[in-house]
Amino acid sequence: MRTLLLTLALSSACATPALAGAGPQRNFLNNCAGCHQMDGSGAPKAGIPDMRGVVGHFLRLPEGRNFLVQVPGTANSPLGHAETAALLNWMVRAYSPGQVPADFQPFTTAEVAQLRQQPVHDVPGTRASIVQRLQGLGLAIE
Repeated sequence: MRTLLLTLALSSACATPALAGAGPQRNFLNNCAGCHQMDGSGAPKAGIPDMRGVVGHFLRLPEGRNFLVQVPGTANSPLGHAETAALLNWMVRAYSPGQVPADFQPFTTAEVAQLRQQPVHDVPGTRASIVQRLQGLGLAIE
């Protein structure tokens, strides 16, 4: 039993070195990874999209940027506005660094506070519309 507990403790501590610190990474682990997985792969068959190599593209459109704050998981998160802004800024760079536009302006506390008051009600439809517009720009997004 002791060996099993030690093995579990060590595997937990070593499994996610990028998420081991405090701050946005820990907030992602505690608030987002349950659906989006620790590696950002999501669960596409269950309607949770893979963020890897994609989420940065959403920053190319105002409605895409807004969507990242307005989806229910973000809008209803128990995190404060500043923590949410830091989490989003970390997330787009962690899971989609090659797709973040060069002119990316980090999310701000005030922006998050404002956008959280306008949640998205049709998440799949809104996301599909944004993806269609991004694909129209020639970006490869599933």
